[in-house]
Amino acid sequence: MTTPTPEERAGEAFAESAAEAVQTAVMAARLVMAIADAARRHQQRKQKGKEDDPPTAEEAVNEVGKDVQRLLPSDISTALMEEADWPQLAQQLLALRKAGVDLDQVLPRVGEIAVNVRDQVAAKASETTDQWVRTVRETLPAGPVREAILTSPAWPEMAATMARLEEKGVNVREVLATAHNEVLAVDQAVAKKLGAAAEPAMSRDAQLSYGPLTTGLDLPRDYDLSDREQTLTKLAIDPQENQRYIRWVREAMPGHEREADLLVASRQWPLLASRMAQMETEGKPVREHLARLAKDTSWQEGPDAQLGTRLVQSASEALRRPAGDGPGESRVKVNTAAARATSPSVDPTKAAKAAAPAEAGVAPHRQPAPAPTRGKSK
Repeated sequence: MTTPTPEERAGEAFAESAAEAVQTAVMAARLVMAIADAARRHQQRKQKGKEDDPPTAEEAVNEVGKDVQRLLPSDISTALMEEADWPQLAQQLLALRKAGVDLDQVLPRVGEIAVNVRDQVAAKASETTDQWVRTVRETLPAGPVREAILTSPAWPEMAATMARLEEKGVNVREVLATAHNEVLAVDQAVAKKLGAAAEPAMSRDAQLSYGPLTTGLDLPRDYDLSDREQTLTKLAIDPQENQRYIRWVREAMPGHEREADLLVASRQWPLLASRMAQMETEGKPVREHLARLAKDTSWQEGPDAQLGTRLVQSASEALRRPAGDGPGESRVKVNTAAARATSPSVDPTKAAKAAAPAEAGVAPHRQPAPAPTRGKSK
């Protein structure tokens, strides 16, 4: 028997998760049908002293099968009709119709309940995966190992394995941290064999963004802001997190929908999202910081063509400024290290190293973020 590949195992994990959501929805639908049938029986006993004889299973399947397929979502109707007790469920439905119940009214409502349950289960599974994205981001430094994990086709299976290990009492963060150097050595050995540079060169975007926008963030050296999806992946920000940060920005700027859209569409948005992700890890009130954008609207002052740039600068300052500062107490200040980094007469990578205040040879935006204060992911 052939051993499944990581991609095949990941696909199986995804399929199992989707199937579980549908099966749970079917359970909810069956519950509602059973309750409705119990109400029918009760009313007939109350009014007539006895229940009506149920229709035959064959008659019920033939008569209501098409209605179920027509009135319920296809995945739920298919799963429902594949159940071993489908004939009995069909009998209940036909008995309800004969008792005066309009299935064209009832079944769509049953479907709504089932879809709601299905989506809740699927969302819960998605939250579990999101949890492990955050764990990987908080435990491993930016670089090839973290990127390889989160871009792997086998990532869903990896996340499921981490969840199972945690359930057994294993400290998954410790496993990831311990394995990092060994996996990095593998990456570098393969890169060397292929003739690639083990350490990526500092990209143009990394050079130009160096300064207040990136100070204190754990960033790779080679991100490309023109490829938003890839950059978000490098920064270990999954689509659900990104959408949440976008929503927070829009909620923080009521009446400024155009400007909010302009901010989230900006080229530098992934760096702002990375800042928000780090703040969440540190337990800081991201939304309170974003609310400053509506209180201090100095970003409106200036040429309209530069509005996007001003919004990015204001958002960056709002997120970095300590909580409690008034809206006008802190404005964007010149970062001398950044000024040297972007000077045409100075090599940005050398300037970054020379300007590092805490650790020789490490630019401020490459210093690791403070260790997360929370314990195991829940």
